[in-house]
Amino acid sequence: MIFKRYYLGCLAHASYMIISEKAQEAVVVDPQRDTELYILDANQLGVRITHVFLTHFHADFVAGHLELRDSQGATIHLGEKAMAEYEFVGMKDQSHVDIGEVRLLVLETPGHSPESISIVIYDLNKDNEHPYAVLTGDTLFIGDVGRPDLRASLGWSADQLGGMLYDSIHHKLLRLPDDTLIYPAHGAGSLCGKKLSDETVSTIGEQKKYNYALIEMSKQNFINIVTENQPDAPSYFTYDAILNTKERQTLDSTMRKTLKPLNIDELLELVDKGVQILDVREPEEYAGAHLRGSINIGLGGKFATWAGTILDNKRPILIISNPGREQEAAVRLGRIGYDNIAGYLQDGMSALSNRSDLISRTQKLTAQEVCEEREFTTNSMILDVRSDSEWKSGHIENSINIPLNHLTERVSDLPANKFLLVHCHGGYRSSIACSILEAHGIEEFADLMGGISAWESAHLPIN
Repeated sequence: MIFKRYYLGCLAHASYMIISEKAQEAVVVDPQRDTELYILDANQLGVRITHVFLTHFHADFVAGHLELRDSQGATIHLGEKAMAEYEFVGMKDQSHVDIGEVRLLVLETPGHSPESISIVIYDLNKDNEHPYAVLTGDTLFIGDVGRPDLRASLGWSADQLGGMLYDSIHHKLLRLPDDTLIYPAHGAGSLCGKKLSDETVSTIGEQKKYNYALIEMSKQNFINIVTENQPDAPSYFTYDAILNTKERQTLDSTMRKTLKPLNIDELLELVDKGVQILDVREPEEYAGAHLRGSINIGLGGKFATWAGTILDNKRPILIISNPGREQEAAVRLGRIGYDNIAGYLQDGMSALSNRSDLISRTQKLTAQEVCEEREFTTNSMILDVRSDSEWKSGHIENSINIPLNHLTERVSDLPANKFLLVHCHGGYRSSIACSILEAHGIEEFADLMGGISAWESAHLPIN
């Protein structure tokens, strides 16, 4: 048996391939939508991908189960309680799939979602009683458990799913041997939990000792603990969870239809029709020169999460990037199901070299420049776009906090007669925020270079 782990840092997403050398077949669990990496590895090992499992209908990305079905002929497996438009094998509790020396035993582990399953892996050549590992999906993380509050819009309360999660963990997963390896579907940075570790693997025994949600407590206390202080879920989460149940176009077919070059006149024509302009360059490049009204979400940060939070999935998206990175941007949008791509600006910002009337720049100020500007405190306001918890842990005096994920809906709350100094922790989110302000017609603002991190480094006061 060969076991391979794949990790997609932008989405903090882990997927897995389990290979039977005896049967020359492979199973992929929770694949990302661009599936070439699994196919390449399978081809190099001389095996066929014959099965694909989803541990649940993921909310933070669109899975690649249909891509592997269509390109490899793989059979799709879901939990028995799942409902989907496409054909799949429903796996009930204790059912299993054997491929050569590999056994995949399914445990129904609802809680993060009602159809969630975990997959216990056995290497039958070594031990058909003692498991090698368990793929826990979003039921059990390293250092945390899956949040139970993401299905409210689909009719499930956090308390209902929290109770299911308690039972799944205590009556299923924690009954596995202590040395069973744990491989979850997400790591640190994912919004599917609140205290995920950056470790890649743990054991049942280690989690019993160190996971805050697994200490001995009543079911009600467990529900209280795992439902409180969860981070805001991006607006696209429900959209993706539903999309994972649909028969939809594959990523390859979408890319062939939508990723086309456009000149500036074609771009402007689409802008008049309501297309969103997405500039995926890094904040420093965007600040230097950008198409007025474009939204900046740089590829170097948590691009997919913020794109899914800020952009409207119903409106076409036109990409501006450095030449050669258009496809990367489209693929990463496709990973969250944002397939409505109108095209990209051919030659990037070079296409605007003779159109200075369309170009805008973002003013950037250092912490020292802010302090030296005597009129700043009376005529200006500091806008902190970090999360509420970040703001409470320390902020610049007299700043107001509007988290970036709420800025669009609260732009009208900002005073019309104040110059806004915008900041986040390091500058990535504040660049997005400045582009939102400009798109809403606000002109008097600047981006604090280096964010509050630079402010602290300059030994300036923090409340």
